[in-house]
Amino acid sequence: MNDCRAARSTGAAGRVSLSRLYAEPCGAGGRRGSPRGGRHAASPSKKTACGVCGTICRTWYDQRLRHVRDLPCGAMHVRLAFALRRVACRTCGGVKQERLDWLAENPHYTRRFARYVGKQCRGASITEVAEDLRLDWHAVKAMDMLYMRAQLDVAGPPAPAVIGIDEISLRKGHVYRIIVSDLEAGRPIWFGGADRSEASLAMFYDQLGVARTSEIRLAVMDMWRAFRKGTEAHAPQAAILYDKFHVLRQLNDAMDTVRKAEYKRLTNRADRTFIKGQKYVLLSHRANLSIEKRRALQTLLAANKRLNTAYVLKEQFAQLWEYRSEVWARKFFEGWCKALRWQRLAPFEKFAALIERHWDGIAAYCQPENKVALGFVEGLNNKIRVIQRRCYGLRDEEYLRLKILTCTLPPLPRDQNS
Repeated sequence: MNDCRAARSTGAAGRVSLSRLYAEPCGAGGRRGSPRGGRHAASPSKKTACGVCGTICRTWYDQRLRHVRDLPCGAMHVRLAFALRRVACRTCGGVKQERLDWLAENPHYTRRFARYVGKQCRGASITEVAEDLRLDWHAVKAMDMLYMRAQLDVAGPPAPAVIGIDEISLRKGHVYRIIVSDLEAGRPIWFGGADRSEASLAMFYDQLGVARTSEIRLAVMDMWRAFRKGTEAHAPQAAILYDKFHVLRQLNDAMDTVRKAEYKRLTNRADRTFIKGQKYVLLSHRANLSIEKRRALQTLLAANKRLNTAYVLKEQFAQLWEYRSEVWARKFFEGWCKALRWQRLAPFEKFAALIERHWDGIAAYCQPENKVALGFVEGLNNKIRVIQRRCYGLRDEEYLRLKILTCTLPPLPRDQNS
């Protein structure tokens, strides 16, 4: 702080104010008269930095008493009173306020208080933090964004070797944005684009740069053609791996189509009642079902032969990702397709044709170096949905971008909060 001695006084209930006694300036140029009341000696000279250009000035123009909000002490709100100088900067050609590193971008708060507010926003909404600390909603949002930008500065620029590419829907009307994650570091590294097109994905590779793009060895994505083409154009050295969860989602859709067809076929028949309300029982893995659900599944499969065949094929297909050799994985898939013959399961035949067209991107998981955690992308999507639901939607896309990019980053170290 400036050259002055501190005295502490207690004000209204629940608030603590810190007042400072300092020498009044005699005039411009930093010349000082006798101390106030003649009781205190003048403080030594101090260099003052211009708040605009950062030029160091040995003299100062004038100073004013300022009050800023600081870290709370228990249930009490703390405010600091200090003398803020102005300097006649020759570089800027005018009178400017001094630069104080411990002040936040908003001059009404200290930097450590701004980061304290930002840390509170990691687990609570802006409205809740604003009500607890008696702050303006927009001020809390600004401090939260300051905290998240500091987190990204500490994390440093990304240099991914294995990336995951996915899209999220911002709102109704097919409004999409692309999210790229570093699967080895376990953090999202890019959010943007205008849609989920190849041109939008190219914006990520352009921002990453040619040097760091050439270091990418594996790209995990769904079977969206624009993602594959964009990656092949900008990172041709990277192997493409189709996400297991997106593939199994296609298989679950085929299973649900068979269920609907059977329910429609058995109109006015008694065994139709076994199918009604059993959608998620058929789509779930048997190991994840409760005892009651397993009994219902067993009764359903015993009553309907076609659903029994489709369910067995669905459960067997998950074994494909356990192979470490592409040759054995191919033999398993061909055997699975043979078991599908003559079963009159058109949705499953359509799914098998889809796998055949995208076989290279699925068989890539057999390589030992490609055994990466494929659940991070789906887990990140759940985090984003929680963020959107907690905020009842976010209109500020920049704020949403910061929330997504920092949702997996650790909080700032304690020495970063001062």
